[in-house]
Amino acid sequence: MSPDRRPGRGSTLIDREAERKILVELLNSVRGGESRTLVIRGDAGVGKTALLQYMTEQAENCRVVRVTGVQSEAELPFAGVHQLCLPLLNRLDRLPAPQREALRVAFGLAEGSVPDRFLVGLAVLSLLSEAAEVQPLVCLIDDQQWLDRASALALGFVARRLGADPVGIVFATRVTGDDTAGLPELHLTGLPDADARALLESELNGPLDTRVRDQILAETRGNPLALLELPRGLTRTQLAGGFGLPGVAPLTARIEDSFLRQLNALPSESRRLLQLAAADPSGDTLLVWRAAKRLGIETQTEALVLAGLAEFGARVSFRHPLLRSAAYRSASEHDRRAAHLALAEATDRTVDPDRRAWHLAQAATGPDESVAEDLEQSANRAQSRGGLTAAAAFLQRSALLTVDPARRAQRTLAAAQTHAQAGEFSMALELLATAQSGPLDELQSARIDLLYAEINFASGLGSDAPALLLRAAKRLEPLDAELARDTYLRAWMAAILAGRSATPVGLPEVSQAAQARKLPGHPPGQADLLLDALTLMVTQGPAAAAPKLRAVMDHFTAAGISAEDDLRWGWFAQATASALLVYDPWRTILERQVRTARDVGALDLLPVMLAALGTAIMWSGDFAAAELVKVEEEEVCAATGSPLASLTALALACMRGDQTKAVPLIEKTINEATTRGQGVSVAYANWTAAILYNGLGLHDDALAAATESSEDAPGQFVSLWALPELIEAAVRTGDTELARDALSRLSATARAGGADFGLGLEARCRALLSEGDIAEGFFLEAIERLARTPLRPELARARLLYGEWLHGQDRRADARGQVRTAFEMFTEMGMAAFAERARRELHATGARVHLRTVDAVGTLTAKEALIAELARDGRTNPEIGSQLFISARTVEWHLRKVFGKLGITSRKELDAAMAGERHMLPSA
Repeated sequence: MSPDRRPGRGSTLIDREAERKILVELLNSVRGGESRTLVIRGDAGVGKTALLQYMTEQAENCRVVRVTGVQSEAELPFAGVHQLCLPLLNRLDRLPAPQREALRVAFGLAEGSVPDRFLVGLAVLSLLSEAAEVQPLVCLIDDQQWLDRASALALGFVARRLGADPVGIVFATRVTGDDTAGLPELHLTGLPDADARALLESELNGPLDTRVRDQILAETRGNPLALLELPRGLTRTQLAGGFGLPGVAPLTARIEDSFLRQLNALPSESRRLLQLAAADPSGDTLLVWRAAKRLGIETQTEALVLAGLAEFGARVSFRHPLLRSAAYRSASEHDRRAAHLALAEATDRTVDPDRRAWHLAQAATGPDESVAEDLEQSANRAQSRGGLTAAAAFLQRSALLTVDPARRAQRTLAAAQTHAQAGEFSMALELLATAQSGPLDELQSARIDLLYAEINFASGLGSDAPALLLRAAKRLEPLDAELARDTYLRAWMAAILAGRSATPVGLPEVSQAAQARKLPGHPPGQADLLLDALTLMVTQGPAAAAPKLRAVMDHFTAAGISAEDDLRWGWFAQATASALLVYDPWRTILERQVRTARDVGALDLLPVMLAALGTAIMWSGDFAAAELVKVEEEEVCAATGSPLASLTALALACMRGDQTKAVPLIEKTINEATTRGQGVSVAYANWTAAILYNGLGLHDDALAAATESSEDAPGQFVSLWALPELIEAAVRTGDTELARDALSRLSATARAGGADFGLGLEARCRALLSEGDIAEGFFLEAIERLARTPLRPELARARLLYGEWLHGQDRRADARGQVRTAFEMFTEMGMAAFAERARRELHATGARVHLRTVDAVGTLTAKEALIAELARDGRTNPEIGSQLFISARTVEWHLRKVFGKLGITSRKELDAAMAGERHMLPSA
């Protein structure tokens, strides 16, 4: 390609026809109302920037916004996103309030609680969508690899969530990272020989020795910037004879060397000015003028402009990012420090304190507590805006400049903790090792233990986490009772999640240690009561713990729970209801938790919450509602990059008896959970597998799966849920001793909970192990109790088992009544395997019945069904978009398709169109 290389001038490309065609097609799609994303990947100088400039020139009838990543700006949170969104902020007021406030806080325009990074990403998505309402929008991100981490994550999120928005996003980057992985990619390589030769010759003013030309073509490998820049600064003698072109340095370094030759040819004052401008990544021309005055540099730019190296307009523009790098590198260490000091002094400490602190840090010649303090304050500001990576970088630099060894260790530990919160575990571990070498007090040392444990837990190494967290909790106990309590709770959660995978300690050991801890002198708070109730249940059983479990349950189902307490302790609170087999409070707590997480944008917590809520809803037999939760769960995981498999999808497939879909999901879940040391997911997969196999009548397989699940954490949670499956399968295979042992465990919890849910399951299982009138009494009790609960699948199964027992007693007429009711319930819910089992039983009693199938509502996809449901419930398009991480325009696009499929024209008709048919929503 042969562009005019002066900054600010257009480019005329003489090559890259295939690539230009792709970019023009992208622009046409955006102009046509569609969204498009593209990653242009290639080495430095290969022409990515020129292609972005070409897009700018071709983007007729589109609005173009651009941002360029700068390596030295990577410590300033949301700098890239702010640069991109700045021209669009006049539409900020049109965003939903949580998104608007998140973006204002992220940009430092307002103070508030730390915004969730995914909420910021959703706000950027909504802002781009709003801007595109006026005119199709094209976002060009150059040097994406140098964006600050917060911006890179936000823009990667946006690129994956674009829907029916006339928005195009094109990234130009040297490497594909996690931020852009999986997006459509255009790999840019060197020019073909003919084009490379034409480009080289177009830039030469005289003849070139053939051997030199061939050497340049071979060594540049068609890299356009290298073809343009390497010959510059060489004499005609060198070009004629080939001197001055050694081929030993990497190509990027050789391009920079070419720029260095051009810089060295400049007058001294011009070179110093360019070095000063290179030291400040903001491109603020007025700031550079002020700093130049402090250094006594005459601000004459004619030589720079004439040489085509830089332009000093509204912003300082370098001809190429490598030129900025070369200019900065060309200054001596003394001159670089002087430039940064002048820039710091020229920066207003009230308007831009973080950039001032950053320049002062670069100017420091050694430890400087004043600068270290400024950097620490910058870290606090960055963290309050959600810029965790930036905060960690500020703290890390602050620690290096700290004079006092103890304070240095403290700041290093803080930097490690912030890196861990940002998911940068390897850097956090490096800093922890550094912090350990400094003077630490006992509390700091215990905090290091805690951070090691939390990194282990967060990085997915679930089997070791309980032991590490328990060790940290014990060390913290005499030092910080509140932090110790919170750590015991985390250790308890880690032990639940690890299950049988936990080594060398598990749930019993964690619970025993927590029960033995020294209680604080003040009255216990809700967190203390939570820990006491949950650990007492493990150490002394559900009967002893029931009063305390109920007290916690009652507190968290009452009105007035704050959002903070709900998010912090709600997961533990729902466990108190689940542990006692009490359904309504369990679901109430879960539903409120999910609402709260949505409202405040706590998207990192949503996948686990939705999985639990999906399980509770699925257990009620409302598979359509569970299907909607599953869709949201999958949308959240896709948006946040969560590796969690959809447990709701697994449970639904097993409950429906869809063996073809269920078995691969069971195997996948078990394999992935085993690798991560998450025993609870293995237990969950085995529990749902047992449901599947009992429905299919494969009782040997059901027994094996239920046994595996029940042994994970005996008598607790998923292992408790597996007991009814184990009892039914054991009875059917003749292992009554195993069934009676399982019944004993189930009975302890059911009677402690005292709810119809648990007592109904217990009665049903006890009936299977009884005879005569006693058995029938328990069957009737089970049906009566379960009929008072929302648990329709369990009620239908009780009727089926009772009918099968009646058939065995040669009471065919009575049997037919129970089994027919069960069959109708199974069919209505969509439990195909159990319905077929009931149909076979009816056939055996002499009745004739055929399986009935129903079509889905219209041809709605699962996502369309969810959007229709939310719209029917009165949610606005922005509210639906916030819940599903899509723009309001994309919601409207989906609703138009829904209206067409249902044959309606407005939201008002949704209720009638979908009434009575929610059970038939698709299971895709």
